[in-house]
Amino acid sequence: MPCVSKGNDVRLILDTNIVVSALLWGGIPRRLLELGRDKTVILFTSPDLLDELADVLSREKFNKLLLQHQFTPDYLMQRYGMLAQVVNPAPIERTVPDDPDDDAVLACALAAHAQMIVTGDSDLIVLHPWQGIDIVGPAEALQRLAVGN
Repeated sequence: MPCVSKGNDVRLILDTNIVVSALLWGGIPRRLLELGRDKTVILFTSPDLLDELADVLSREKFNKLLLQHQFTPDYLMQRYGMLAQVVNPAPIERTVPDDPDDDAVLACALAAHAQMIVTGDSDLIVLHPWQGIDIVGPAEALQRLAVGN
């Protein structure tokens, strides 16, 4: 298993499913956001990924949970926007056959020169590694960063 270098030079892409989990439930995904907040890693996103995040957070199935925490989708988008740097990726060839929307994650990683994509999406994980970029789940990401759970 390759080891990612420690320190704030580690560039990460968090897939939308990880960001939603971090913002709404916490746990290991939230720890990854905290690493971005603490400048232990550098988080990147793109306009396409931010649009997807806004769409997911606005889904009716999350209304009750947002209300419980007294959050709005806009509030959560602002919080995440303060943590992640936005890059504008060039289009890439279709790479994820079962879900072309996942190509936005890969394009973002290329534009950000990321070392790692963190996702819970099996369509992306099966590509690991892709063009020298590790694609792992959140627990493995923390292990590779050697920051603990």
